[in-house]
Amino acid sequence: MMEGSGTLESQLEATKRKAAEVRAQRSQLKHIEDLSAAMEERLILDNSTVGLAQQWDQLDQLGMRMQHNLEQQIQACNQSGVSEDALREFSMMFKHFDKDKSGRLNHQEFKSCLRALGYDLPMVEEGQVDPEFEAILDVVDPNRDGQVSLQEYMAFMISRETENVQSSQDVEAAFRALAAGERPYITGNELYSNLTKEQADYCISKMKPYEDPRTARVVPDAYDYVSFTRELFIN
Repeated sequence: MMEGSGTLESQLEATKRKAAEVRAQRSQLKHIEDLSAAMEERLILDNSTVGLAQQWDQLDQLGMRMQHNLEQQIQACNQSGVSEDALREFSMMFKHFDKDKSGRLNHQEFKSCLRALGYDLPMVEEGQVDPEFEAILDVVDPNRDGQVSLQEYMAFMISRETENVQSSQDVEAAFRALAAGERPYITGNELYSNLTKEQADYCISKMKPYEDPRTARVVPDAYDYVSFTRELFIN
């Protein structure tokens, strides 16, 4: 129907305009159907009108699905914290693996798409079951018809991205609560006082030393839990 570009809002408005144009052509289709009926009365048979009506209906339904999908993406941006750049990346990756431009991915294409987006799905021998991937299919293709639509894919990615945003915020808030005075860094003593030794060792090995942004100097025994948490959930 049209290739998406610009902001989500501008894409939605353009899609609505195009859908309105399609609906405005319905009167012409009705005129063709009337002519076809007149031909049939004269025993001149032509089945092309049926095909035109089906194509018009498919185009109209496509416009409605595109509008619904864009509205979902806008809602996700506004309510869940999912960035528009992330949504654009999801959409572009889907289109890359949708080689036949059908608006659907088979299971192998879907798995390749997830891997390209950073999902660590194991390589399995042909015929072997991948429990992690099967759990994802339970969400996006519960009836196992072998196809994942763009709408199902985007809903899944938005849901996962939302979970990550919320989880990241929760973990960051937990570190902030442990840091005295809600500082943007936590000390080694605070980590060892509130976590197991193994957990504290892991945090200290992964957290960057905290630099005071005013002086650009490293604060002694201070660890940057903010960047640690965000990198943890990106990866």
